[in-house]
Amino acid sequence: MRELAGMNHVEEMQQLLQENGLDGLLITGQTNVAYVSGFECQDALVFLTAHRALFLTDGRYGEAARAAISHMTVEEVTAGKSYSLCIREVLPEKQKPRLGFEEAELSVLDYLMWQEKLEAELIPAQSLFSRSRLVKNEAELACMKRAQQIAELSFQQVLPLITADITERELAAELVYRFLKNGAEGSSFDPIVLGGKRSSLPHGMPGDYKLGKGFVTIDFGVKYEGWCSDTTRTLCLGQPTEDMKRAYAAVLEAQRLGIACVKAGIKASVPDAAAREYLHRSGYAGRFTHSFGHGLGRDIHEAPSVGPGSSMLLPVGAVISAEPGVYLPGEFGLRIEDVLIVTEGGCENITGLPKDLCIL
Repeated sequence: MRELAGMNHVEEMQQLLQENGLDGLLITGQTNVAYVSGFECQDALVFLTAHRALFLTDGRYGEAARAAISHMTVEEVTAGKSYSLCIREVLPEKQKPRLGFEEAELSVLDYLMWQEKLEAELIPAQSLFSRSRLVKNEAELACMKRAQQIAELSFQQVLPLITADITERELAAELVYRFLKNGAEGSSFDPIVLGGKRSSLPHGMPGDYKLGKGFVTIDFGVKYEGWCSDTTRTLCLGQPTEDMKRAYAAVLEAQRLGIACVKAGIKASVPDAAAREYLHRSGYAGRFTHSFGHGLGRDIHEAPSVGPGSSMLLPVGAVISAEPGVYLPGEFGLRIEDVLIVTEGGCENITGLPKDLCIL
């Protein structure tokens, strides 16, 4: 449990609930609890009305929450004072108030429980959080840049350990160890380390397989103060074949073309289309099997989707990945991934690692 860097989003969410005709917001997903409150722990919820803001937790976190949170009322639940009772004390005095909730976070059982205990109409409001979290402020961007720096430093530190005899799982463990040692709070997702023919698995799980010769795809990221990084680099153990060189050059150029499209106001599908069309022309039709990218922030995957059919217009301050790949089952696969901050006239690439094919 810790206080998170960056501004809280209480007033912003209070404004959104009023604009959407809601009497309150019930926030139970821990990512959104931390996003709104600026404080993270393992068991808490937030309840907002237009003029009240409650942070509710139990005795394990109450003292730390009160010390860290000055912009909300912090209350501890007890055996005699449940979450629902605390909320009912600040509910608007009207029959069946309209309360927004995160439909992606509640099970049917919990939905029915809250509906009964609060005697309220629960209105799906997940989109309010997606809209708010889409644009990062300067403090949040600073955390994401720091996360990126920690991840890249850790990657550089494990490069000397990469040999044909180390296993995928061992290399992943070495990365995670350095994440923590270098100041991250942990991984933003379990690292993907795949060698040889297994590199054709876009999101394969590291196993007890020696890397051997050929491509090694390493997809990794950390969390720093609650904010994520995400990077992929593909290396080669031993000399690459001409087919491998050609595929790597095609993916690198596809990424360059996609990144060149990124700027505020374009549809999120545009970079994907540019990269996908180039790979198609280069002989890799059907071998780029995922989207060009995705949003990231407090979660490793969040809005916007940067893929086919995505009609969302990219706003200034959105953070997206750029990660085209080519996957040839039974042969090899590769992916190159950077992180971009969308700006008015283009984007800022906050990934500092080189992208020329590294041959070990």
